[in-house]
Amino acid sequence: MSDSPIRPVRKAVFPVAGLGTRFLPATKVMPKEMLPLNDRPLIQHAVEEAREAGIEEFIFVTSDHKDMLAKHFDFQPELVETLKSRGKTDMLQKVQDSDMPAGALFLTHQAQPLGLGHAVWCARELVGDEPFAVILPDDVFLAEKSCLAQMVEAYNELGGNLMAVTDVSKEDTARYGIVDIKEDKGKTVSINTLVEKPGPDKAPSQTAIMGRYILQPEIFEHLSAFETGAGGEIQLTDSMVKLIESQPFHGFRYDGQRYDCGTRLGFIESNLAFGLSDSEISGTLEKILRNLLNPSGALNEAAE
Repeated sequence: MSDSPIRPVRKAVFPVAGLGTRFLPATKVMPKEMLPLNDRPLIQHAVEEAREAGIEEFIFVTSDHKDMLAKHFDFQPELVETLKSRGKTDMLQKVQDSDMPAGALFLTHQAQPLGLGHAVWCARELVGDEPFAVILPDDVFLAEKSCLAQMVEAYNELGGNLMAVTDVSKEDTARYGIVDIKEDKGKTVSINTLVEKPGPDKAPSQTAIMGRYILQPEIFEHLSAFETGAGGEIQLTDSMVKLIESQPFHGFRYDGQRYDCGTRLGFIESNLAFGLSDSEISGTLEKILRNLLNPSGALNEAAE
């Protein structure tokens, strides 16, 4: 593996088949990935991150009633003409930025919610025999350079398999896949094995996997076994553990802040963080937050 040329990462898989039950009733009809984070839906944040990393083909693993995801990236001629006729060039640019080039978006179906590993397996025919990225839209990152773009740079030097990692508190290890570290080089760590959601007393480290991966296609051989793991689901982590036996695996400590949009509180926190980083609204948002936290105090100011 190490003597072979490092093949470029051109494709990204987006597992978006989940029901979004934590956000009901908001997600009764609308896919969770269409919930707005600041001025764009979650799925657009994920796609833009992939674009910045040089991804050319975007593979959505969907389920029933998720047509809206693909339609969001379609060319909308009536909307474009309306914005043009009204001279709304700023809005027109935002709409055009969300369009997907012809032949770049691919859809595949996950008929049953059998786990993340199964969702990735459903993309095997579209991925083919080449390395690919996996992006979980629930995880969003505020960074000068997108998380996946940072990872692609590291991958182009290291090859093998790469996953985003960060250190978490001991109490939080049960929420993540945790890395058993072979060698810690600061920015990257080489990996002995992975443990899915271990309790604090069983966690081999406090270095947790976040929702970004670059994987070699051999992962599909292990996913095809359909072995269930934590929660009775087909876990991506379990197949990565098997692949570690024959291929190098690295954790990559990214620059930036990760936010979890998979929970209500995390989604609210994400919107606040992204809003405060938006120069158009950050000043007014700060005033609103001060008013909410101290409505009768001296800092009370009317939002403009």
